[in-house]
Amino acid sequence: MPPAVVMGDGLPPLFLELLGPDVEVVPWTTEPSSADARRIVALITYGHPRVDGPLLDRFPNLKVVTNHGVGVDHIDVAACAARRIPVGNTPGCLDASTADMTFALLLAVARNVVVGDHFARGPEFTHYDPAMWIGSEVSGSTLGIVGLGRIGRQVAQRARGFDMRILYHNRHRDTAAERELGVVWCSLDELLAQGDFVSLHCPLTPQTTGLIGQPQLRRMKPSAFLINMARGPVVQTEALLVALRERWIAGAGLDVTDPEPLPRNHPLLGLDNLVIAPHLGSASNRTRRRMIEMSIENLWAGLTTGQLSWSVQP
Repeated sequence: MPPAVVMGDGLPPLFLELLGPDVEVVPWTTEPSSADARRIVALITYGHPRVDGPLLDRFPNLKVVTNHGVGVDHIDVAACAARRIPVGNTPGCLDASTADMTFALLLAVARNVVVGDHFARGPEFTHYDPAMWIGSEVSGSTLGIVGLGRIGRQVAQRARGFDMRILYHNRHRDTAAERELGVVWCSLDELLAQGDFVSLHCPLTPQTTGLIGQPQLRRMKPSAFLINMARGPVVQTEALLVALRERWIAGAGLDVTDPEPLPRNHPLLGLDNLVIAPHLGSASNRTRRRMIEMSIENLWAGLTTGQLSWSVQP
């Protein structure tokens, strides 16, 4: 029996190893030859390539789209459903690592970890001065979580260890989380006005695209910090640039940007009150292995039964 042919680019060695010899991986292309297109039975979306109706129509024998990650804003799930092609993702396994990264960025920007590191390595650090790089207290501060889903709940659990007051905003109240975690629901405007730290964990949808712009940043405290662990387009890039330059807010920590990556000459990259990471939310060893395992399990389920272990509904 010949190996199943799947299209995927940039797959790390571990992914290829766990796929095994029964899968042939071919490079990702939006314009395959007709002969190559007929061979493709699955798409592996690794690194957010765009999957839409015109792309799907190029592959007459496509049986499954398996996404390495939770967010599927790069996949037209409705178009897949219309063609009876199941879409799988990897929920749950990356919640803890993404919450860890949230606090890594939060602490780094609040306590000047990155600029302090650069200073400590530079020629100007010749003696200790207690007045240098005084940051903002995290313990006992107010954290506002926008999007109290699986990851948001994990962030709230960590915030409790810092004795933080925790506000959250969802479209619907989560009374179970309020009982279990002591979080308090409020409107987005109230959360922005009260939060010492505002952490974004909402999915990217038409409603959340551009959710944080100039009016929202103006509503935040001048001493507050914005953390974006959601998707880049949730925050309006130019508005954030102005807010950081003019110190409407104290700083920001970004794991995602719009566009991603930013152009190498983008002015955001020159700001000292911004800590930026290259989309590392789920980038821990155990989490990434589990994401690969779940992606492969979805792949084989799609090719055999069509019933995925972790599926996305339109």
